[in-house]
Amino acid sequence: MEYGHLGRTGLLVSKLCLGTMNFGPQTTEEDSFAIMDRAHELGINFFDTANVYGWVKGEGITENIIGRWFAQGGGRRERTVIATKLYGSMGDWPNDEKLSALNIRRAAEASLRRMQTDYIDVYQAHHIDRDTPFEEFWEAMDILKQQGKILYVGSSNFAGWHIAKAQESARRRNTLGLVSEQSHYNLIVRAPELEVIPACEDYGLGLIPWSPLAGGLLGGILRKIDKGRSAADHIVAQLDKHRDKIERYEAFCDELGEDPANVGLAWLLHQRAVTAPIIGPRTVEQLDGTIRALEIELDDKALARLDEIFPGFKTAPEEYAW
Repeated sequence: MEYGHLGRTGLLVSKLCLGTMNFGPQTTEEDSFAIMDRAHELGINFFDTANVYGWVKGEGITENIIGRWFAQGGGRRERTVIATKLYGSMGDWPNDEKLSALNIRRAAEASLRRMQTDYIDVYQAHHIDRDTPFEEFWEAMDILKQQGKILYVGSSNFAGWHIAKAQESARRRNTLGLVSEQSHYNLIVRAPELEVIPACEDYGLGLIPWSPLAGGLLGGILRKIDKGRSAADHIVAQLDKHRDKIERYEAFCDELGEDPANVGLAWLLHQRAVTAPIIGPRTVEQLDGTIRALEIELDDKALARLDEIFPGFKTAPEEYAW
């Protein structure tokens, strides 16, 4: 396994991040335990989750599964850099969601209980809260740090200017600020190249792409459909929209002799600011298959070919001005 620093920090994390969103809804607890154990065997030390995962309001199903896995001991917690998120609604009362100081405090305590740990390595805002000033956000996060309940703070789904605003607010407090940003980024969705990636580079945030395979569109979907696999309606709609590009992409992957899913992950690992794409295996076998992505070297010619199939963006403002 390869490791890199999370943004400008000294924290070393694996170049693949284990996403746990499937744990509970699609993957049984027993299989979830097996996937996490196998991740450690492969050297993956970076796990991502969120308090809303499991998708039953207030239950924190996925965090509870992780907590019971940690409780087995054997160094499971000590060898894991655990990142979780808050923002989504966890109840029906006011202040059970978003980023107020009150909800940050309550949500952190609840995540700690569910995961049966006394600290969170990376505590992430799952979305921007336009109604909460960053002064309030940072005061609450700084208190959690002082209490030893969180170590680092990250963001998810922030625009570039949100990152800048957050970092300047943190600078005024003489605190570290954000160390990472989770963005929807893949060969098909390349908007972060406009302003999010430049902001991450300038402020020293590690970029953690989610949905690296565009919901399966970059995972060899055409050949899977040819073999009789079905796809959700929204994926079929996206496939219809991008079919020509997907056909060219899968043909190019055949030229390379590589699985499309691994090429998609390898492309992300070649991009600026990217620390670790989030992979979301439903089985141990799927997890094992992703490790090949770390071994794929895409030369300039291959990267240019992928840019030809899926055109990206220049940095703003050059993309739309001189």
